[in-house]
Amino acid sequence: MPFQYTGFADEAEKSLAGQISTLKEVGWSAIELRLIDGKNVCDLSDEGWGSVKDQLAAAQIKIVGFGGQIGNWARPITSDFQKDLDELKRVAPRMREVGAKFLRIMSYPNPTEHPWSRENWRTETVRRIRALAPIAEDGGIILAHENCSGYGESPEGFLELIEAVNSPAFKLIIDTGNNSLHHNDNEATWDYYQRCREEIVHVHIKSAKPNPEGGDWITCHVDEDPVQRRIIEDLEKTGYDGWLSIEPHIKAAIHAGQDVDDSGEGRAVWVEYTRRLEKLVGEVTGSPALS
Repeated sequence: MPFQYTGFADEAEKSLAGQISTLKEVGWSAIELRLIDGKNVCDLSDEGWGSVKDQLAAAQIKIVGFGGQIGNWARPITSDFQKDLDELKRVAPRMREVGAKFLRIMSYPNPTEHPWSRENWRTETVRRIRALAPIAEDGGIILAHENCSGYGESPEGFLELIEAVNSPAFKLIIDTGNNSLHHNDNEATWDYYQRCREEIVHVHIKSAKPNPEGGDWITCHVDEDPVQRRIIEDLEKTGYDGWLSIEPHIKAAIHAGQDVDDSGEGRAVWVEYTRRLEKLVGEVTGSPALS
């Protein structure tokens, strides 16, 4: 079965109507929800969620997953764990209702000031995820850990968590650009991918290249980063038939406070990214992905 396309359309438009319009423009019929008018989908009231659900159903847009906040860059290991429990208990029934499978989480960054020992950091991270996993499993969803912030930012750390948590509701979203950006090296992403391939249930497509002006690497279009082709080739070869979800971070990077503006540039870049991804997938597989 071909790959399927989706993405964080909040990098194209702020409003849900704009996000739906963007998906219609590119011919895609699925979305991974994160921000709607600047508010995380996990924080919506029952009324707000009902409106989002109804608008997407009317537009015949499938919800693939939620870009959640559990254990992310704003919730380090010192943060109040009750916030994460409350978030999961709130969103699990909503996700199950619409068939959304993946709740993106991270694994509790260690504070830069007064950091915990690695042993204590690991112990508390495992404790928290072990407490979350049964709730997710009962709700029929997956805590999909992204290789971004926290104990599982490295492949070694993530594999430690997988072994310790030992739950079918705790798996991996591989983001195909994060490690390249963190280490200024595409091979860091390839290494994470290879070592953790068996745990991958979902894929975020992001691409990176050296900054021509020097310094840290920058995001770029998918065909400007050679590791993207390698990963897509390997995904096909190893039987992955899930979603390719774009998160370009070229004109908008939510975690860095770089929200999409009203100029239309974010949407134009997002649309161009979809076209280039479709072309690359077609070259690799000999057939288009499904939207």
